[in-house]
Amino acid sequence: MLRDRGDVQAKYEFVRIEDLVPQNHLLRKIQAIFDSDFIRERAAAYYAKRGRPAIDPVVLVKMELIAYLYGIRSDRRLVEEIRVNLAYRWFLGLGLTDPVPHFTTPGKNYSRRWKDSGFFEELFDHVVKRAIDAGYIDGRMIFTDSSHLKANANKRRIAQEGAKDVTLADIARARERHLAARQAEKEECESADSTEDDLWAAVNADREAHGLKPLHPQAVQRERDLSAAKITASLTDPEAAMLCREGKPDGFHYLQHRTVDGRYGFTLDVFVTSAAMTDAQVLPKCLERVERFGLRVEQMGLDAGYNTLENLHLLAERGIQAALAHRRHPTPKGLMGKWRFKYDPARDAYRCPAKQWLTYVTTTREGYRVYRSNRAVCATCPLLSQCTRSATKQKVIHRHLYEDLREQAREFLKTEQGQYLAQRRRETVERSFADAKELHGLRYARYRGRKRVQHQCLVSALAQNLKKLALLESRRLSRAQSA
Repeated sequence: MLRDRGDVQAKYEFVRIEDLVPQNHLLRKIQAIFDSDFIRERAAAYYAKRGRPAIDPVVLVKMELIAYLYGIRSDRRLVEEIRVNLAYRWFLGLGLTDPVPHFTTPGKNYSRRWKDSGFFEELFDHVVKRAIDAGYIDGRMIFTDSSHLKANANKRRIAQEGAKDVTLADIARARERHLAARQAEKEECESADSTEDDLWAAVNADREAHGLKPLHPQAVQRERDLSAAKITASLTDPEAAMLCREGKPDGFHYLQHRTVDGRYGFTLDVFVTSAAMTDAQVLPKCLERVERFGLRVEQMGLDAGYNTLENLHLLAERGIQAALAHRRHPTPKGLMGKWRFKYDPARDAYRCPAKQWLTYVTTTREGYRVYRSNRAVCATCPLLSQCTRSATKQKVIHRHLYEDLREQAREFLKTEQGQYLAQRRRETVERSFADAKELHGLRYARYRGRKRVQHQCLVSALAQNLKKLALLESRRLSRAQSA
């Protein structure tokens, strides 16, 4: 039998918002571990002691966390969701009729108070340290990887002459800002890299051991100088760079580099660069940033993009056993690969498939030992056409001073522990990226400029860490109560 329920929603009811939020709701678990006193203590310095009452900084921080916890990518939509969602109101400490802050408030508060204060960096570190104290992070096994983040910029808006509605002043301004950003991030990463000085000392020591004169100090130009006329800069976000990687989408992108602990998958650090930086260039900076927690790192899992001799030397110096994916270097068609030539450490020479020796000649500034065959022997060798196409009919092999580290890394990757680290890397850091993009609004950059994108990635990782810590603490409490 059908009956008319009447206008039930027109009745006045006495309810508590506390009773309307489910006890197992995620925000309840986060609220149980949320340190509001830490936020108020750190934020007090950014507020005047006189004047109109300000919005509680805890409310503003929680608004950002709600946006990233539930993948809300717009401040306007965030405010609309808070107005109608009882759990959000309860988490912010608002009543059913209390007004929600204006949608411009979080952005203005960030630009006027927290932009260069390091406030969210301190909050991120505070959550990580709480997880360390709780025993969820030990730092013995960590994983580092990068993921591209589409910049908030149209890939067709390029600073180049002849573009529609673009003046020469606009082009010059965009290129200048792009070059300044590239130079700044390059210097920031190189400040943490001490391998160049170590390599220079090793080169001269090796030359002296072979009876050669030491080389005089000379700056080695690793990259070609950036030319303003040749760069591809965006008019919308000049700090972003064009992504030029095989299998990756074209357009202007940033790279977010994450370091994740292997125990429960907590994110230890987030560092953002333009897409022009390679993974290998950023690894020293990532390791340096993780050191602030005082963790003793014993093992590390890395992708093939980090597999350089300089990075292998850096990891060996720090006593870190790394499982690096192997990077294959293609051999010209019709020629034998370098692996066909066997190195003999006792003789410090290479032996070719024809059982002839390639002897040491010199050590270059770049740290490579040069080995060369006997021209007279090679001229009559039946394997010459498969060995080299040199006009001098001489085979030359270069071996880096750190080549033994790469050979050790390859052998370790074949072991059971090496395979375990490679598998764990896919289950930790790659899953962290996937969750951030799928669930926490990190599919593309909401803001422009590296600092703002760094903030977006940092708060996304902060939300993930808070969520993980809240769930783990909730399970621990449940086990304690049932025991």
